[in-house]
Amino acid sequence: MSWLADTATSYDTVASSYAEFVSGVLEKQPYMRAALALFAAEVDGPALDVGCGPGHFTAHLASLGVDASGIDLSPGMVDLARRTHPELRFDVGSMTDLPLGDASVAGVLAFWSLIHVPDEEVPAALGHFHRVLRPGGLLVIGYHVGVGTRRKTSGYGGHPMRVDVHLRQPWWLARRARAAGFTVDAEWLLDPGAEVAQAILFASR
Repeated sequence: MSWLADTATSYDTVASSYAEFVSGVLEKQPYMRAALALFAAEVDGPALDVGCGPGHFTAHLASLGVDASGIDLSPGMVDLARRTHPELRFDVGSMTDLPLGDASVAGVLAFWSLIHVPDEEVPAALGHFHRVLRPGGLLVIGYHVGVGTRRKTSGYGGHPMRVDVHLRQPWWLARRARAAGFTVDAEWLLDPGAEVAQAILFASR
C-alpha cells in the first residue's frame, strides 16, 4: 500500500528533527501526562506503544514502571529510538499487521499514530489492537479532532514529507472501536478552542 511506504519514508526523513520537536513535550502537557499515568496505573503486564516514533512515550511509560516496548513503521525512527533508549525494545512493524501473538499484551498505546491510517484501514488496525490485547486489556488512542484529511508535504525543520493526516470526530472513532469489540470507557477532549483540537479515547477489551 502506497500510504504505508509514504509514511515510512516521510518519518525516516524527519526522524532526527521530529525527535527534537517532541523533546520535552510532556512537560508542557499535564493532561497528556495524566492520561499516560492512568494508563500506567491500569495496565497489569506488558504494554505496546504503537507508532512509537523516537520512543519518548515508551520511555515515559517505562519510567512509570510499565514493561513497555515500541513499534513503528519507520526504520529510521526505530533506529533512533533504539540508540536513545537502549534499555527498551523497539521493532519495525505496521499497526495494520501487528507481529504479535494473540492476547500477548495488557495495554496498547497509540498516541497520534492512527492519524496516518486511512479510514478504510482503521477497522483492521483496531482489530489487531483487540487481537493482541488480553481480556480486560486497555487501549488508549490520541488523535486530532475534526473532519477530512490534510496532506502534509513538509515538516519538522522543513524536510519534505508525503503523508496524510486524518482528522476524526470522537463519535466516529468510538463507533469503530465498539465495532472492533472494545468497550469505550472514556473520552477526553484537549485544547477544545484550538484550530485542531486533540482527543484521547480510553477503551478496554
